[in-house]
Amino acid sequence: MKKFIDTPETLLHDSLSGFALAHGDIVRYNPEPRFIRRAQIGPAGKVALISGGGSGHEPLHCGYVGVGMLDAACPGQIFTSPTPDQMLAAAQAVDTGGGILFIVKNYAGDVMNFDMAAELLEVPHGSVLVHDDVSIPEHQGMGRRGVAGTLMVEKIVGAAAEAGADLAACLALGERVVHATASMGVALTSCTVPALGKPTFEIAGDEMEMGVGIHGERGRERMKLATAKEIVDQIATTIADELKPERNQSALLHINGFGATPLLELYLIYHLAAQFFQDRGVVIARSLVGNHTTSLDMAGCSVTLTLLDDELIRWWDAPVHTASLRWAC
Repeated sequence: MKKFIDTPETLLHDSLSGFALAHGDIVRYNPEPRFIRRAQIGPAGKVALISGGGSGHEPLHCGYVGVGMLDAACPGQIFTSPTPDQMLAAAQAVDTGGGILFIVKNYAGDVMNFDMAAELLEVPHGSVLVHDDVSIPEHQGMGRRGVAGTLMVEKIVGAAAEAGADLAACLALGERVVHATASMGVALTSCTVPALGKPTFEIAGDEMEMGVGIHGERGRERMKLATAKEIVDQIATTIADELKPERNQSALLHINGFGATPLLELYLIYHLAAQFFQDRGVVIARSLVGNHTTSLDMAGCSVTLTLLDDELIRWWDAPVHTASLRWAC
């Protein structure tokens, strides 16, 4: 394993220290209990949005702390859920009287620990559970995983909270976005967890893992490597079957890299996915391409489609200023 790492034990702290130093105009780092918060706390009465999860998915979630998105993020160790005391401390640090909204990816540890933190909160609160991974049948296990669609929830609800929407409105909006979003990924290689020092799983040079999870979990099927078009067609068909978009339906198309796939390939995937949905009458009104919900150094990508209406487009377009996502009006 060749990595720019001195010791796995200090990797997360050192990385977050560097992140806060590089983006000191946007964020502050609280090392114990560990969380990242906005440099400037929101105005009185604003709903505070908090998300988090295991590290290794950067820039999710810390990279989206800032104006127009999250108020705080709680990073656990690599692929390990943050603890309730992190979430509670973050909530207390950014609460301005408007209530707390947790945005939680559907993984057992994340759900359990955010629920425990919520029980300890003495202010109004709610949770949005993200479960956009359609590679997993709904009846299987604890349900579908929360993956790259989490970003859509954080951005759209973050914009509404910034504009003064109350807790009930933010909660309802988050659930709308979840139900309008579907994602599916494919891996060409495994990722390497630093503490383990070797790939999480073995995959042959002529194979791919269809429906892989963002922690390197096995997907729905190990398959022979196919052409880019064949891969996109399979993923996009699964998404279309789930969301059933009508003709002339507006949508946001997000192609997300898992950490080791170059933009040259990600834009090729975008071209193929956009053509697939446009051929079926979907209007790609907004787009996002890049490494946003990664899996350390995994080669692969995911496709996310979010169905939009005029209100959701307005919130997506609203100004945002974070380390990893920023635009003006």
